[in-house]
Formats: sequence, C-alpha cells, structure tokens
Amino acid sequence: MIDDIWNSLREVRAKAPLVLNITNYVVMNSTANALLAVGASPIMAHSTEEVEDLVAVTGALVVNIGTLSPPWVAAMRLAARKAAAVGTPWVLDPVGVGATAYRNGAAAGLAAFHPAAVRGNASEILALAGASGAATKGVDSTVRTEASIEAAAKLTDATGSVVAVTGRTDYVIFGDLRRAIHNGHPMMARVTGLGCTATALIGAFLAAVRDPFEACFHALVVIGIAGEVAAERAAGPGSLQMHLLDALYAFDRETLARRIRID
Repeated sequence: MIDDIWNSLREVRAKAPLVLNITNYVVMNSTANALLAVGASPIMAHSTEEVEDLVAVTGALVVNIGTLSPPWVAAMRLAARKAAAVGTPWVLDPVGVGATAYRNGAAAGLAAFHPAAVRGNASEILALAGASGAATKGVDSTVRTEASIEAAAKLTDATGSVVAVTGRTDYVIFGDLRRAIHNGHPMMARVTGLGCTATALIGAFLAAVRDPFEACFHALVVIGIAGEVAAERAAGPGSLQMHLLDALYAFDRETLARRIRID
C-alpha cells in the first residue's frame, strides 16, 4: 500500500497535470500553491465563456462552492456537464451545504452530474445526502466524521461518486471499500481552506491516477502527513501554511512509510 501511494504521487509529479479550479475567493492562492508544491499545474478560472473549453484540455476539474453567486453557479454547471460529456474526472467540494437553501440547491444540482469524487466535512456530507443532524456552523462541521459514514455510503449509491469525509479522522468510502486515515494535526483546523486544499489535491491525483477511490485515499494520506510535518515545524497557524507547502514539495517515501496511520 505504501508503494501504491508513493507511485501515485510520483505520477502526479511526472505528469504535472493541469487542474482547473472553479473555487472560492478565500482559497485561490493557497490551493494553487499547494497544487504547484505537489507537482501539478493549477488554473483558476470561472468565466462561463471559457470553462467548457478549459475542461476539455485539463486533466481534472475541481468545483468548490465556498463563495457562491449566480454567475459562478452557472459556470460550475457548465463545467460539470462538460466534464461528464468528455470524461474529465472532477471533484465536488460542497462547502457550507446545510447552511442555506441556495447553497443546498446548488450543491444538489452539481452532484447530479455525478462527480468522480465528493469531499466535505461531516456536516456537509450529511446535508448533501439529505440526512438528519446536518447543521453547520458557517462552513464548519458540528459533528464528528464518524457520524457521517452511513450517509456517505448512501451518497455513493445515489451519485456513483467516491465520498471523502475529512476531519479528525478522514474516511474514504465507495460501496464496500472503506479506509480510515488518522494522519493530520489539530492545528490544521486553525488555517482556513485546508479542506479546500485537500479537495484540490484530490483533483491532481484524479488526473494522474484515474481510479477515484485510490486518488482520494492517496491524496488525503499525503496532505495529512504533510500537515503533521508542517505542524511540528510551525510556531502557529500562520507559519503552518508556509511549512505545509514545503512539506508537500519535499514529500518522500521515507516520510510516508514512517508516518502513515490508516485502517
């Protein structure tokens, strides 16, 4: 398994896939830098006039609904529909689903285009699956990841997507396939957009690996371990962001083998 994860990262670095991100204002810079650090090539675009053309020439699409507006929703729908038509793998990040009816409708409409993967926190996955107990605190989860496992399984049945639930423990679920990842550090929750960064990295791995379950699983292991390394070097959340980029860039097989903690 260690060799599988390491080979996936090597594929990302070797192929340097172009990843189209329709993402929120808060994380554009940080997710673009994380993609560059891990070896991918990001493009951040959201114009309805060009997203379909870009989807056709990219390795993967990342759709993140963190800062919604009608023109952005239109662009997301066009991009998702094009990805489904041409076979470009894409990942949906339903940020803040459960907070408003508008956000709920936008996410449900996008999920209908059957993304290869969905990544969210426990509250978001519960809400997208239509389960109870899905209240959010803004864009933050109010429940532990374990509480969303069955909802995630139902969501995979409904959409055909691999579902990744991230939090203190990360879960990757698709049918009978389930993995729990225990890597990461509590300080990561003090930095905005690291969940969004995980989604972007899933996009990079989707472009290089193509197996959605492996892409999600391997990407979350990598960012979890990189977060641990960064937290050990950081004085606080501000410097953690800098060290995270360095850890992604310098990530090696020895670090992976020494630190990986999964079920």
